[in-house]
Amino acid sequence: MRIQFRTIVMGCLPSVLVLTAGAAHDAKIEKKASLEVGDRAPAFESKDAAGLTWKSADHVGKKFIVVYFYPGDFTPGCTSQAKKFQENMNKLYDHGAEVIGVSGDSAKTHALFKDTYKLTYTLVADEKGELAKKFGVPVGPGGNVKTILPDKDRTKLEFRREVTAARWTFIIGLDGKIAYKNVNVNPITDTMQVQTFLQKLEKK
Repeated sequence: MRIQFRTIVMGCLPSVLVLTAGAAHDAKIEKKASLEVGDRAPAFESKDAAGLTWKSADHVGKKFIVVYFYPGDFTPGCTSQAKKFQENMNKLYDHGAEVIGVSGDSAKTHALFKDTYKLTYTLVADEKGELAKKFGVPVGPGGNVKTILPDKDRTKLEFRREVTAARWTFIIGLDGKIAYKNVNVNPITDTMQVQTFLQKLEKK
């Protein structure tokens, strides 16, 4: 027996995440930390879409670091969220921010996702959910993903995602502490909420 989950958002590309019934029933959501605003952000490093190691220590303190966790590449809501960040990237840069997207996808899948939607910001792989757990982000099981790319050939794409993180967004301040935390993220409005908060930070 297999259980199929399908999520469709208007104007977004549908994806299917397939899980075995046993895995869906037995898997438990894990949360290993509880970061709050004012806490020091954990140091972390992971592979980016180019397969290079991205280290937070090389960036924190130089810019505001927007770290947004999302369930997975090529899913409808996540695609909309990624595109919204890209649409507003210049404004976020103007506010002194750097954007880092994190999901349980591999660097290879991130590279395809970035190329498909012309994303210019960093995506890092968190295939075991270890980075998510550092931030206290709930992590659940992954599964086999099937989708269709928005190219002229309607290319079918299949890959496996080992873990699925909840959709949470953080901003790390120039002092290395958590300045912003949103655990009820709307993928469409997330970017604007981040931008509004960054504007408030600039006025302080």
